[in-house]
Amino acid sequence: MAGLAAAIPQGALAALAADNSSGKTIAAVNSIGPTILEYLTDLEGAVHQLANTWRPDDPQYRADVYRQIMMNLSYSYFVYFHADAEHPDWAPLWNPVYTMQPNPDDIYLYCPIRGDLKYKVKGNRGTVRLLTFSTSRGTSGMVDDISEVSHFNDLDDRALKIGSDGEFELLFSAEKPAGYSGNWAPIAAEANVMIVRYRSWDWGRDRDPQLSIECLDRVPLKRRLSPDEIIERIRLMAKFPGRMAKMFYDMQNAIKQRVGINVFEPVRIPGGLSKQVYWPAVFELDDGEALIIETELPKVRPYWNMQLNDPYYNAVEYVYRLSSLNGATARISSDGKLRAVIALEDPGVPNWLDSAGFKQGTVYGRWYDCDTNPLAVIKRVPLAKVRDQLPHDTPIVTPEQRATELRERVRAAQRRRRW
Repeated sequence: MAGLAAAIPQGALAALAADNSSGKTIAAVNSIGPTILEYLTDLEGAVHQLANTWRPDDPQYRADVYRQIMMNLSYSYFVYFHADAEHPDWAPLWNPVYTMQPNPDDIYLYCPIRGDLKYKVKGNRGTVRLLTFSTSRGTSGMVDDISEVSHFNDLDDRALKIGSDGEFELLFSAEKPAGYSGNWAPIAAEANVMIVRYRSWDWGRDRDPQLSIECLDRVPLKRRLSPDEIIERIRLMAKFPGRMAKMFYDMQNAIKQRVGINVFEPVRIPGGLSKQVYWPAVFELDDGEALIIETELPKVRPYWNMQLNDPYYNAVEYVYRLSSLNGATARISSDGKLRAVIALEDPGVPNWLDSAGFKQGTVYGRWYDCDTNPLAVIKRVPLAKVRDQLPHDTPIVTPEQRATELRERVRAAQRRRRW
């Protein structure tokens, strides 16, 4: 188009601009900047969040944050361009690629919605541990502050009527239709986000759900976006990484300010699942050290897990590293307690949480709909003394056994749906 415009005399362009038949087109084209970079200036907002990290002058931190910015920018295309509320579709949210603090057991899907429309989700539940749906106004990356996430509703599949073959339908609407007896979930009039979690315990054996979503209201065909709409969405994409960084850096910094390092605290996160209690801690260790985590277990525990995050709130690599545990993968001690070990090197015991070279980060536990919510404790010890701090009958895990454990984990993770 630039070459075409250059070939047209300026007088001819002026005449075209004044012509009713082409004025709008010329005005729209001429309003588009010559470089896309002018619409991406808000990316610097994410770079400025380096000041909120624990080591803002460290070149490695800067490089890691740049990488995170590109990750979140690439994800934001799904948010702003893939689907819309009248033409809903699932987009990948958090997973082993988009790692800003996903639960490693969850495959997350995002879909834009509107509270004045009705939606039908239909499909097969699969065999995962839990299938959850949540709706809200706003979510991370789409708002400037977590306090702006509101009008939250959520449910899990245990509240649904599901056929013996796993098939089900679920209606989402502001009000339940008169006489309707099927599965129904409310959405607030202000809601614009739906998030689905496929929560698996046994990655290799669980079968992920297969779901569709459709708008039941009469809507026009999906149309081509105007230049102004495209530019506005590009601008929102550029804001997305900074909003994500601010929200999650603030969250981990707040933990450190309230309780210090290597201390857990129980929290409920706005916009998180209403039945879920988190127990995060900022962890810190050095070479030759280990952190032993110890906790009682609830008697009723439909789901629980534990994971490591890096200093930027990304989940530590969890396909090719053993950086998370859950009720299916963890080994419980003979006294009924859960013990796990964060270490830079393999401690040779069960429940190693591999920090993948990170000496600082966060560790997150989750109790989902449990009858109690025990608070774990952390003990910092020399790596060589780990076994002295564990029950005498704690098994030895050999390098060969650990390698097998990791190979099985990689195969299982790769078989899950991510896209």
